[in-house]
Amino acid sequence: MNKDVIVNRVANSGLLNIDLSNYRPKLEILELDLKLFLFNGVILKEALFREHLKKFDFGKYKDKNVALFCSVDTIIPRWAYMLITTHLNDSKVFFGNKNAVFQSLFLENINSINSEEFINKSVVVNGCSDIEISESIYIAITKKLQKNVKSLMFGEACSAVPIYKKRNE
Repeated sequence: MNKDVIVNRVANSGLLNIDLSNYRPKLEILELDLKLFLFNGVILKEALFREHLKKFDFGKYKDKNVALFCSVDTIIPRWAYMLITTHLNDSKVFFGNKNAVFQSLFLENINSINSEEFINKSVVVNGCSDIEISESIYIAITKKLQKNVKSLMFGEACSAVPIYKKRNE
């Protein structure tokens, strides 16, 4: 063997890398704050609430992911969320702010992974990303893959932290 030849042992190792940022939600998420429809920004008066909904232009929310929430600490009856949702019928509506909805959609994408593609594979879940990834996403990918993989690691192939290794039976 020629000692001057550089061998990429990582590339030849058979490790599969998972970049979790590839599973982030792709569609835009728009926030809709119920505060907009409240009397003085804090009180829900049914007649006024319904009138504000009728006049409001929901067009920008069409075919979008909508994060529906209320930013003020007030009592909002559950029917109010139901009523506003009827005006968003061409949208995918979630309860929570933009970040909560982002995380929820992210988890949906992780849960839709076909884990059988990873049977008896050595997998490294990348530790660095161009977006912030919550701990719940790392928990979800671990639960998703653990039953099928031969081994699961975190980080980069050259310095991965072992997380799980299937016992030989």
